[in-house]
Amino acid sequence: MERFEAGSYDIIVVGAGHAGCEAALASARMGMKTLMITLSLDAVAALACNPSIGGTGKGQLVKEVDALGGQMGLNIDATYIQSRILNTAKGPAVHSLRAQTDKNLYHRVMKETIENQENLDLIMDEVEEILHEGNRVTGVGTRLGCQYRSKATILATGVYLESTIFIGHDTFKEGPNGLGYAKKLTNSLRGLGLDMRRFKTGTPARVHRDSIDFSVMEPQAGDEKVVPFSFMNENIERDQIICYLTRTTPETKKLIEDNITRSAMYSGNIEGTGPRYCPSIEDKIVKFNDKETHQLFIEPEGLDTKEMYIQGVSTSFPLDMQVRMYQSIKGLENAKLMRPAYAIEYDCINPTQLKQNLEIKGLENLFSAGQFNGTSGYEEAAAQGLIAGINAVLKIRGQEALILDRSDGYIGVLIDDLVTKGTNEPYRMMTSRAEYRLYLRQDNADMRLTQKGYDIGLVSQERYDRFLKKKADVEEEIERLKNDRITPKEINHILEERGIVGLNNGLSLYEFLKRPEVNYSLLEEVGKGSDKNLSDEVKDQAVIMIKYEGYISKQMKQIDQFRKLEKKKLRPDLDYDEIEGLRIEARQKLNAIKPTSIGQASRISGVSPADISVLLIYLEQARRKK
Repeated sequence: MERFEAGSYDIIVVGAGHAGCEAALASARMGMKTLMITLSLDAVAALACNPSIGGTGKGQLVKEVDALGGQMGLNIDATYIQSRILNTAKGPAVHSLRAQTDKNLYHRVMKETIENQENLDLIMDEVEEILHEGNRVTGVGTRLGCQYRSKATILATGVYLESTIFIGHDTFKEGPNGLGYAKKLTNSLRGLGLDMRRFKTGTPARVHRDSIDFSVMEPQAGDEKVVPFSFMNENIERDQIICYLTRTTPETKKLIEDNITRSAMYSGNIEGTGPRYCPSIEDKIVKFNDKETHQLFIEPEGLDTKEMYIQGVSTSFPLDMQVRMYQSIKGLENAKLMRPAYAIEYDCINPTQLKQNLEIKGLENLFSAGQFNGTSGYEEAAAQGLIAGINAVLKIRGQEALILDRSDGYIGVLIDDLVTKGTNEPYRMMTSRAEYRLYLRQDNADMRLTQKGYDIGLVSQERYDRFLKKKADVEEEIERLKNDRITPKEINHILEERGIVGLNNGLSLYEFLKRPEVNYSLLEEVGKGSDKNLSDEVKDQAVIMIKYEGYISKQMKQIDQFRKLEKKKLRPDLDYDEIEGLRIEARQKLNAIKPTSIGQASRISGVSPADISVLLIYLEQARRKK
């Protein structure tokens, strides 16, 4: 196909989902002339599945994206309709912010941000071909006959590559919610030598609000005090909507068991691998057959629609079966389905083909992010998009890549898991994946990452100044708490009223706060709070650092040990077949992944501690020879 030269850019971003938005905004804000190409302008930052941002492990990712100068946190703060911190009954390591959003408003606000961004062009077209000269990528070719040149290209194609919708035995070649799909790009990528895979995900039906009986459901309200996702925001209070909790019934279970072969998942139609941690209702019934009922949530899709999202009932049953199944659920006996549930299959890559900077190995200047890399979730996509955008800019500038390791943040855990271990199913972030989660809390994401974002030129001066002030405030408040004291006379009457053992002697406020039943509001109650107008996040962070001082100190020692192995670098051109003592499996895996350090090598499946010892001896011998 002949194409005309339609323009030259520093960076081209293919896709306008959550990965594409972060990649394009980062690129443009760092001064690069950027082009963003999407199949549909109506799909910019689309929330094709659940109407929420954040959640367990995912809230941490959004906070880190924000700390580095990304957009997702600001966008959800501007569009949320309910906000809650999850896991508050547990320690701060697993506290995770989650907010319901108005889907249409989330899309509109992000699209407006992109349209108003300097250095950023947004167009609607379909990318069909990756242009290249040898192994160097030079741009893209599109369906409308355009040829765009670039210094770097970022693939953020989401679930649109050769996507297929499944509803029972019916299949449709289209993207989510009836949108188009990318028909030719997969073949172009295979021609470049990429190892492509087929993954699957799905979404529940949307039900008309007026057909739901909320009186038999349990209301789920948001938090009284709203914690913003963005460190740039303080007070974002507004009226919040109510979500509802209900359950499937034994009738639901029987219906599914009797009709299981009508599901696309169990009829053999679907070949792709689905997400283990977001199973369809069919999977739940088959794999957890001892359970008679399953919990699910009813969530509004927005303030200007009566569509309600039925979280927990993703399915690929045919429509007639969907109606019967949803109407068997408590409170949904008269449910009217507005959009059917469906499963969707799509092409993605084996992420072990990626470098840690998210550039594809063997292809110069081609980066990728999001579901194309084998992940699931808006938050995982945004995190990768931001890093891909940053590193594409740094590559063009000839500067060192921004590599976050597992001790820097959840983003580092996410990317390291993908490029080092790979994934055989859509990858989802969870707090359990982070070894250093007591340090990698959502409340201190700015303390960990804002300096890095500022150093590369993405964090604004305003954000950086806020970060420096917060850092100073926390340090000064901890110092004050160490030096100020409280006496039995000042506090024991309050402690005794609450059935708490009083003090025998005076002690510092720092030591007093270490008691489990003591919080900052108690200090304020007896006039021992700061005389400065400290923000709640400063108080909370000071208290966490004091209460968990011993645990955090222990974790920092573990991080020091981890970083020692990360500093032991391995050459990218090292031929592991030449290293005597390595097992055959280890040689094969090491040659395939090409780890950058001993630390990364130790996390590769199939590389044993004995193999790591061999590598350490090899490095020491090489050092002595040098």
